[in-house]
Amino acid sequence: MSEPTTPAALEPIPEQLERVLVVVAHPDDIEYGTAAAVDVWTSAGVTVTYLLATRGEAGIDGIPPEQAAPLRAQEEVNGALRVGVEVVEFLDHQDGVVEYGLALRKGIAREIRRRRPDIVIGMSYETVFAGGMTNQADHRAVGLAAVDAVRDAANRWIFRDLAEQEGLEPWSGVAAVYLAVAEPPTHYVDVTGHLEPAVASLEAHAEYNRHLPDAFPKPRELVTGILTRGAAAVARPGVEHAVLFRRYPM
Repeated sequence: MSEPTTPAALEPIPEQLERVLVVVAHPDDIEYGTAAAVDVWTSAGVTVTYLLATRGEAGIDGIPPEQAAPLRAQEEVNGALRVGVEVVEFLDHQDGVVEYGLALRKGIAREIRRRRPDIVIGMSYETVFAGGMTNQADHRAVGLAAVDAVRDAANRWIFRDLAEQEGLEPWSGVAAVYLAVAEPPTHYVDVTGHLEPAVASLEAHAEYNRHLPDAFPKPRELVTGILTRGAAAVARPGVEHAVLFRRYPM
């Protein structure tokens, strides 16, 4: 009878970073913990840019999509500024019905070639998040497309018009894709001392938060819980808060 295996110890993200691209489906996806890692990077002089597949227009039951889209996009811009991010781009896929496919891959590959990041950050494409919550369809489509788009961006013969018509030469400098709330995590970012900017980034989604059920945790409680649980998984002296990722090497 074989002995049960123990989980491998989590390691800090190893890459030396100058540029990071974060790719998610909706406004506020980054703000559920990942923004703390973003604040660590921007505080160290790393250039971080955001790419969102949608404007989150289907996310507020009481506000029609045509009104919610600009509102939620602006809240994402506001939240990004709280953690030092000045560039937020949108692909304008339709919220709630994002489809994995060539259009999504091409849009992400275009941004990878434009921004030339060292790593790409995204969210899990699995059916279930780390922690057991069922993952939403848009997250799954965008998470998988982000992984695939890294190779698309490096291959001259995929989406040839990006180079031939738009002047965006291939970029093969992405060392890895790191997906948040992916099981099992392999790496972490120590975000001790960066709780307040992370909370502020989620609080910037004021209208969205206002329409959540009363029982839903408030931003400070929610972000603190996520980062504290991350630190417990890391279990290293001095790490009070952490963001966990699964690394997909490229």
